[in-house]
Amino acid sequence: MADRDRRNRRGSGDEWDRRGSRAPENSRNSRYDDERREPGSGRNNRYDDERRGSRKPKKKGSAVGTFFSTLLLVAAIGVFCYAGWRLLGYYLDYKAGSDEYSNLNQQYVSMDSGEEGGQAETQDVREEERSAEYVPEENGETGRPGKILKRVEDLEDPKTVEKKIEEAATVETEENQEKKQLPVMRNPIDFEELNKINPEVIGWIRIGALGKSYPVAQAKDNDFYLHRTFEKQDNFAGCIFLNCDNSKYFTDQNSIIYGHNMKDGSMFGTLKNFGDQELYDKNPYFWVFTPKLIFQYQIFSCSIVNRVGDPYRTRFLSTEFDAFLKTCMENSQIDSHGLKPEATDRIVTLSTCTGNESTRFIAQGVLKQIYLSR
Repeated sequence: MADRDRRNRRGSGDEWDRRGSRAPENSRNSRYDDERREPGSGRNNRYDDERRGSRKPKKKGSAVGTFFSTLLLVAAIGVFCYAGWRLLGYYLDYKAGSDEYSNLNQQYVSMDSGEEGGQAETQDVREEERSAEYVPEENGETGRPGKILKRVEDLEDPKTVEKKIEEAATVETEENQEKKQLPVMRNPIDFEELNKINPEVIGWIRIGALGKSYPVAQAKDNDFYLHRTFEKQDNFAGCIFLNCDNSKYFTDQNSIIYGHNMKDGSMFGTLKNFGDQELYDKNPYFWVFTPKLIFQYQIFSCSIVNRVGDPYRTRFLSTEFDAFLKTCMENSQIDSHGLKPEATDRIVTLSTCTGNESTRFIAQGVLKQIYLSR
């Protein structure tokens, strides 16, 4: 009996281990679990290895892609910074040019007599303004006693201009090799001081309808003032300047004055607005002040023209000039209400760019009146 029990115990290896101890009931599962946990052993471990081996390795191109993405980002930042720097430069140039011409207007221009601007006035001038009378004989001149014209605005109004000129004192003066009786007008520009700043100053232009008021210079060529201000500072706004081939006395058949078409509207940036009939009807005049004479022009034509051609000629034969004036009238964008220049007249062409390299916008005025500066 005892022998049989021992044989039974020996035969049940799943219940007893070799030392005679009872094996755990879940020993088979435990061994299976151990096999799963031990690296490199068991079916599941082989499966895990296969799964790890099946993971896709990193592509070599991904590093290259990251490099180029970073490079593009750096390039974009560089372009942005460069654009910002250029915009800042443009702004500073605009401001520098604007500040210069604003200061010149404040210091050396006094358009309305009776209000002292920057222009230094002598005691004699102030006394003449108070009396508002000028007697040519008292100054050794020949002419008619009368008032000294003072307000430019009064001479831009068609309703008052003729009366004002009739009331003005006149002085016999030689102009363009002719003796003329010219009305006397107070010169609102201090050319003596402007000449100290730039000896190449030859005049000052005023365009009332556009609110323009700038010095006019003239160099030996038409390039110098393209990107230099009146004070000869480098600036893409440049300076308003007279064609180098023209007489600084405005005696040519066609005197040409250039100015940039600035995006902020400065210089001749709004000259194209004269193509608006309503603006033209409001005030069709512009002025050129010089040290001794003052010229008043009335616009008769506005048009877009080729950058080369007759509008940029300064002298013509009589028949050529007459044909040229007719062409200007025919191509004009405005109605000048019957104003028709003749071959014996003198004109000024104001010219600016259009954004098209091959064309220009021009506004042309015929000389209506000359005043003697006092």
